[in-house]
Amino acid sequence: MSSDNIHAHYADHLRTAMQRADTALARGGFDHLVIPSGTLHYQAFDDRDYPYAVNPNFKFWLPLTNAPGSWLVYTPGQKPRLIFLQPHDYWHVVPSDPSGAWVEHFDIVVIRTADEALQHLPDASARTAILGEPQSALGNVIPNNPQAVLAYLDFHRAFKTPYEVAMIRLATRRGVRGHRAAERAFRAGASEFGIHLAYCQAVGQDSAELPYGNIIGLNEHGAVLHYMDRDRVPPRPSRSLLIDAGASHNGYACDITRTYSATNDDFQSMINAVDMAQRAMCDQVRNGTDYRQIHLDAHLALGRILKDFGVTTVDAETAVETGVTSAFFPHGIGHGIGLQVHDVAGFAETDAGGTLDKPDGHPYLRMTRVLAPGMVVTIEPGIYFIDMLLNELKDKGLAGSIDWAKVEAFKPYGGIRIEDEVVCTDDAPINITRETWSEIA
Repeated sequence: MSSDNIHAHYADHLRTAMQRADTALARGGFDHLVIPSGTLHYQAFDDRDYPYAVNPNFKFWLPLTNAPGSWLVYTPGQKPRLIFLQPHDYWHVVPSDPSGAWVEHFDIVVIRTADEALQHLPDASARTAILGEPQSALGNVIPNNPQAVLAYLDFHRAFKTPYEVAMIRLATRRGVRGHRAAERAFRAGASEFGIHLAYCQAVGQDSAELPYGNIIGLNEHGAVLHYMDRDRVPPRPSRSLLIDAGASHNGYACDITRTYSATNDDFQSMINAVDMAQRAMCDQVRNGTDYRQIHLDAHLALGRILKDFGVTTVDAETAVETGVTSAFFPHGIGHGIGLQVHDVAGFAETDAGGTLDKPDGHPYLRMTRVLAPGMVVTIEPGIYFIDMLLNELKDKGLAGSIDWAKVEAFKPYGGIRIEDEVVCTDDAPINITRETWSEIA
């Protein structure tokens, strides 16, 4: 997409942001919207700060991801204002002047100290919705996070504008390059830490810039869902790699997972089967589909794969009913994605509030909404060989549902997860991950 097209999409995106803010403020009875970019968090009993993370409500409006101490002010009918903190500092790099085509859409005020922002923020007596964390408070400007405003804005953030989809695509281009480099490093015999470095180099981002910590598990480590230890020495032999890693672009995230076997063995055949099933699940991302149903259907599909490979001795329907599939697939099928890896309002019933419950027996599903055009979600089925969960099946009297010799044969490989980002449209879904992978390949 050309820069001119992105700029046009951004202008439309900003209009959407203002329209949503107008409605949200009216719902809550407020006259102004104020969003702090956030401030640095310091470690306890120390003077060192954690990596800065911008307020997602702030970066929804403009592509500034490293501007602590700044503020966005919007009053319906007026041009949005950016109060940009550019301190005098010789200890750290001072943020550059705001630049890019987006700046023409804002009144920009540059301040040199955090307290100067008070001169440009709405008066404390004004009816102002302030969206931020408590430590962003400045004088009597204190985040109040009104429920009516947040409920409306969070609910509608699920519906991505064309600009947002473009940003996710650009993040995905980075992520796919990283995943291809990671596979090459794995096949060359690298350690988990070495694969991580190869990934970051290809993406062009270090750990603090990535949207989440890379999950890079060789062999049995692939069975730890959020494994992040990254051994410095490769195992011998190096049988398998599970890598769950993303990238960022202008504040938007991608989230991709792939699994590889070192050889064309039975584990690779199981990976191929999960991959084929995952593609079918991605095709379910259609207008009007309940996301919960995709999750439940995934259990049946994975139950069939487990039976086909002789891991389970019962049919898929029985494996689902008795909870056997949950021992092999213990997490949810995915989540919304955008400004945050696990985007907000996954359980929102309406834009006024309320919660859509998770299916019974599936506590880790991160989204329960009905899909509609503009939503971007991940689809990430998995099969893992986790001792703790398998032992629970024995305790429940379900040992006969498992061929334990098959389990022992697959356990040294850890597990399988395949994850793509998919856009719901008025027609067929768009698999951003697969499309980007094909383009780069």
